[in-house]
Amino acid sequence: MRADPIGFACGAALGFLGDRVLGDPRRGHPVAAFGRAAQTVEQRLWRDHRGHGAVHALLCAGGAAAGAALLARAARASRPAGIALTAAATWAVLGGTSLGREARAIGGALAAGDEDVARERLPHLCGRDPQALDGQQIARAVVESVAENTSDAVVGALVWGALGGVPGLVGFRAVNTLDAMVGHKSPRYRRFGWASARLDDVAGWPGARLTAALAVLAGPDPRGAWRVVRRDASRHPSPNAGPVEAAFAGALGVRLGGTLAYAGRVEHRPVLGAENRPVATDDIERAVRLSRRVSLLALGTAVVGRLSVGNFARYARRRSR
Repeated sequence: MRADPIGFACGAALGFLGDRVLGDPRRGHPVAAFGRAAQTVEQRLWRDHRGHGAVHALLCAGGAAAGAALLARAARASRPAGIALTAAATWAVLGGTSLGREARAIGGALAAGDEDVARERLPHLCGRDPQALDGQQIARAVVESVAENTSDAVVGALVWGALGGVPGLVGFRAVNTLDAMVGHKSPRYRRFGWASARLDDVAGWPGARLTAALAVLAGPDPRGAWRVVRRDASRHPSPNAGPVEAAFAGALGVRLGGTLAYAGRVEHRPVLGAENRPVATDDIERAVRLSRRVSLLALGTAVVGRLSVGNFARYARRRSR
């Protein structure tokens, strides 16, 4: 049986619903299991060398995608099995509900005036130094993290699922997880994590552009949001976070970017949406709602795209007979 677009559509919708209702499990998450396996491989392979890091990325991400491909091939004989596998994979790789929960928890602490609790919870969402941030800076960090992780934890996975089915879903999340583990510029990973970081840039490119486009369309001021994206996105040091954060800045009417402390160093990033007001605590809830609208639109886009490709392939096969 060839790739089943209808099966993918049903499975992706069920998996998306599963994430919306259940969120991430507290124990036994498949992504956590992958992270432990990748850490074990790292312990055996680590050298302060790009080549060793490239082998690590290939073994971990390639192994995860290959395993998913074998499962998908075994499930092709039965549409229900294929739907179940796609649903399980989609639920496992999406993280939109947990993202929203963590952001709202920090927002609730800030609204209650408890910045200490907000600082304690911030590392669950991003890698910044919370002790260096006041309440307004924490709120800005949360909004920026919601924007970036909407792409990384939801939209990018759905895009690769539409392109590659279950192996696309699993492979993308594996690449994204490796980037979070070793893709930063600490002394240990500056060389070893280079391949994982660059691979994540490539894999995240289409999802980031779709996220930005959907955020522009889903916000209250599409024209203003598009103006910020067009002017400011390329100024961000990350090729994928730039369009996404700029789109959220424009859509929410807030100012993002600026000075931040991350992984033991201070960065001075360009301001996105300089004409807008600073982020307030209430904007965390607005960012979460925008993220959920973008995620739902991304699911629709992925399903329609997969069905359209399937219909075109069937038409091409009929014409070739």
